Amino acid sequence: MVTFLQLNTIFLSMIMEAIPFILLGVIVSGLIQTFLSERWIARVMPRNRYAASLLGCGVGLLFPACECGIVPITRRLLKKGVPLHAGIAFMLTGPIINPIVLFATYIAFGNDWHMVLVRGGAAIVVAYVTAIILSFLYPKLPMRLHEDAMPEIAAGADASMTAVSRIPMHRRLYDVMLHAIDEFFSVGKYLVLGAFIAASMQTFIPTSSLMKLGGNPVTASLVMIVLAFVMSLCSEADAFIASSFRSTFSIGALSAFLVFGPMIDIKNTLMLLGVFRGRFVLVLIGLVVASTLGVSLLVGRLFG
Repeated sequence: MVTFLQLNTIFLSMIMEAIPFILLGVIVSGLIQTFLSERWIARVMPRNRYAASLLGCGVGLLFPACECGIVPITRRLLKKGVPLHAGIAFMLTGPIINPIVLFATYIAFGNDWHMVLVRGGAAIVVAYVTAIILSFLYPKLPMRLHEDAMPEIAAGADASMTAVSRIPMHRRLYDVMLHAIDEFFSVGKYLVLGAFIAASMQTFIPTSSLMKLGGNPVTASLVMIVLAFVMSLCSEADAFIASSFRSTFSIGALSAFLVFGPMIDIKNTLMLLGVFRGRFVLVLIGLVVASTLGVSLLVGRLFG
């Protein structure tokens, strides 16, 4: 009975924590669908993959979305013609380098900018490396079959900027809400399923058994990566959990927790599987794990 109550409490807390950011994400997604044209994106997006990926890493500063809300925004941007590497760079960095998360990290680590800079810098490196590698591996969008026709539909919806500009504002806002509602129910089912799996793993897998494996820098970082995946915390709150591990783990391992969790956890993995093909999601996760591990070891060597 106690175990069930614990599972129920963790599950509901995850849902309640994520819902506001899902709502924010789908509303932003609706605004992008209604007001942002492919023509404008093509004009501002650099042709060079390296510059486009770097721009994608920086756009996260403008979007206060967590890892739950970032998936629908990224999907909409890709449908609008944003290159895969730029979209992935934005998706990975957005939940970490936005001002709300950086400020929460600053507070959680005792008003210290050191960990904020480590977290932000490590996130950009991991996202950039991952995005560049994916740009070579996947020249075409690896969307699921039901997503493949979407760019054409979106292109037809706003192919003429003149026609769109003649639509009354109240009608365009109505369209924003329609898109947001569709997006919410599209990604919401994955959030619920992911939250239930994460809550079950937290309930039945003792955290202490994972922490015993953190004896050296490599295993310590891997343990924190697994812990971040299992706990599936919102990026606005994970810094406070990470700070509680300061006496147990090095700064390198803590950076792995703070970087990997917002990029890949159980909830957004299921959302990603609803948008992208399964093989692509596995490659994405593998690249993020390898990059996070490498960067965390470098951080540990430089600042440990």
